[in-house]
Amino acid sequence: MKDKAVFRIGLTGGIASGKSTVSAMLRQLGAAVIDMDRIAREVTQPGSEALSTMSQRFGMDILNQEGSLRREVVGKIVFSNPEEKAWLESLLHPLIRAKAEAEARAAFAAGHGIVVFDVPLLFETGWDQWVDAIWTVYVPPEIQKERLRDRDGFTEQEILDRIASQWPIDAKKQGADVVIDNTGTLDSTFRQVESAWNTVVEKNNA
Repeated sequence: MKDKAVFRIGLTGGIASGKSTVSAMLRQLGAAVIDMDRIAREVTQPGSEALSTMSQRFGMDILNQEGSLRREVVGKIVFSNPEEKAWLESLLHPLIRAKAEAEARAAFAAGHGIVVFDVPLLFETGWDQWVDAIWTVYVPPEIQKERLRDRDGFTEQEILDRIASQWPIDAKKQGADVVIDNTGTLDSTFRQVESAWNTVVEKNNA
């Protein structure tokens, strides 16, 4: 590495764009990937202060019998209510960011000069200001809708609510340093990911 700082990649995309697929490919290539969704689950585990605060706000119906979070119930609440969505983000995002930063430091200490932050709401939550490069996984809006309908069984209104809760996928594409087009085959997507990753590795090892 040419300097002492970790190089940060922010990986994002629209809902149902295939970001998780690209994230798995990066891990296969040896990248240190920090998954914000995983961290979000960890900071809302049973017994956590965040989960207690959420249940006070949204009611006990958001909990399963064993005390774990019913994410789908919370999703229905916040995706149709911008005020509740903003409140939840103000609660969780600082906790998520602190844990992600700790994991990035650990990855760097373990020898990873490049760290990938897998952030679904990268632009929406200001993470674009915390990374050195932005990679967006892209599919057209009509494919997003088709996947949400066929894969997840969402109603038309649920699809519209979820897509509307994020930046438009075309805006995320325009804000990216690297665009991974995931409309083709898995092989096509992997070739793009491998090429982009190798380019970053070469630059940071120069």
